Amino acid sequence: VQLQASGGGLVQAGGSLRLSCLVSGRTFSTVTVGWFRQAPGKEREFVAAIKRSGGSTIYADSVKGRFTVSRDNAKNTVYLQMNSLKPEDTAVYHCAADSHVITSSMPLARAYYYWGQGTQVTVSS
Repeated sequence: VQLQASGGGLVQAGGSLRLSCLVSGRTFSTVTVGWFRQAPGKEREFVAAIKRSGGSTIYADSVKGRFTVSRDNAKNTVYLQMNSLKPEDTAVYHCAADSHVITSSMPLARAYYYWGQGTQVTVSS
């Protein structure tokens, strides 16, 4: 499985960005995809995830109401729409995928075997 994250960039506080994660090498509908981020000097943290079947979603409290994760099965792509961005959202964002993630494990990085290279998001104040 290969993941390609894109869509990062520099945006002012209050602005929006949409990240994309293209998944190849595995039947897309069978994988759960998670988004994680890591800021300089900080540990990696969970952002959002969308389950393989049914597309149920889960979000970190810090992004609820501002971020939306969705999937387009026809394009093998998961999106992370980020609105009302804040400087504290600045980080490298990674997408991850796995076919065996149970619902309770969706926020856990160790539940995902496959990882993309990351895309930088910088929010200026």
